[in-house]
Amino acid sequence: MSLLKQLSRLPRGSIRPVYIPKRSLGSVSAIDSSIFRTLFGTEEIRKVFNDESYISRCIDAEAALARAQSTCGVIPSHIGSLVTTKVTSTPLDMERLRTETEIVGYPILPLVRQLSAMCGSEAGKYVHWGATTQDIMDLASILQMKRGLEIVERLVGEIIGVLRGLSVRYRDTPMAGRTHLQHALPVTFGYKCAVWLSGFQRHAARLKEMRERVLMVQFGGAAGSLASLGDGDDGIRVRKALAEELGLSDPPITWHVARDGVAEVTNYLALLGGSMGKLALDIIIMSSNELGEVSEPFVPHRGASSTMPQKRNPISSEVILAASKVLRSNAGLVLDGMVADFERASGPWHLEWVAVPESFVIAVGALEQTKFALGGLCVHSEAMLRNLHSTKGLIVAEAVMMGLAPAVGRQRAHDIVYEACRESIESGGSLEEALLGKTEVTEKMSVERVRQLCDPVNYLGASGRMVDDVLAVD
Repeated sequence: MSLLKQLSRLPRGSIRPVYIPKRSLGSVSAIDSSIFRTLFGTEEIRKVFNDESYISRCIDAEAALARAQSTCGVIPSHIGSLVTTKVTSTPLDMERLRTETEIVGYPILPLVRQLSAMCGSEAGKYVHWGATTQDIMDLASILQMKRGLEIVERLVGEIIGVLRGLSVRYRDTPMAGRTHLQHALPVTFGYKCAVWLSGFQRHAARLKEMRERVLMVQFGGAAGSLASLGDGDDGIRVRKALAEELGLSDPPITWHVARDGVAEVTNYLALLGGSMGKLALDIIIMSSNELGEVSEPFVPHRGASSTMPQKRNPISSEVILAASKVLRSNAGLVLDGMVADFERASGPWHLEWVAVPESFVIAVGALEQTKFALGGLCVHSEAMLRNLHSTKGLIVAEAVMMGLAPAVGRQRAHDIVYEACRESIESGGSLEEALLGKTEVTEKMSVERVRQLCDPVNYLGASGRMVDDVLAVD
């Protein structure tokens, strides 16, 4: 169920009681906490990256390897299907796996012991044939990332749909454009939404482009050379068949110490986080009482304060902003993980075990929060118009300067308008009044022309056209 639907079911004037299982009280991270978990992730993405899923993907990798080797004639032809049947139908002893993993330092040797026993003496000896621990662990991670990216792609597409709707609806809704948190030039809210939209469109394109590059099969053996399958091309053939079994691309060479693919995925999530963080920060500032231009969807008690009954804090945007920072931090971890020594890293690889699952959970949680915030965003166009006019024409000083420049030159026009702006600020009057008090202006322009130039709604540039151009992108 979506966050919006969950929140909408909260009864007005009451808070739904929550049962916290004893087993969850030991959680130490917000993304696993029974209290915070729905803010920083979804059950859908957690199921992709939890322990059970990871071990299941390891088993999928082992079974697919056996099938690929049977297909290629490296092991007896009937072994692949036999191994697959046995390892996918027999339950694992997870407690034994946990205990032995703590001793070994990796889960694959303990896993292979159990899988081999499941398969019996004939097929069991072929489980993990020619593979090494990192082959299976990398394959499991890649399969998780593959599924995780499918979820990310769906959510990015849904957010694009929401932003397209906002861009169309508010294409011509004027508001103050701000630089350095001060009025700069007029824009439209549709233009702002289209700027957000353009970033997500590029993220959608990036995801499609990088799939083949990063979702690569991993099979290289002890040092990546596939020597365990002989000097011929058996290893290469098996790797290709394994890629086909798992729906992954087949790289020209083993990549177990070339971690750029994993880093690209995690940095992609950080890029997504950056776009979401920018959007969230805009919403937070625009939600302030002084601006009051937008507010997050109203749900009873959402954003409430324990001591200030009037508060309606932009909770989703705050969570998104925090998530974007975590994603950028994890991007740095996987970049560190790229610096691997020789043909088997002595540690940096472990950073991915933390950064990759956490990044996916955090990113998907932030995408859900973004979809919720935008999907029910309350847009106060009257406040936007009021704020646009609040500086009494100063926001279109450039328009006046450019209108006067053909008659007196750009620099002189700048000086005249600058002085008029100063007078407007000091007197509290409008820019139009200050301009009409200057002979150098009234000799060159009519009163009607000055009035036209001082109306912010008349100075929107190509905002509408650019909204249309963004909407034209598939």
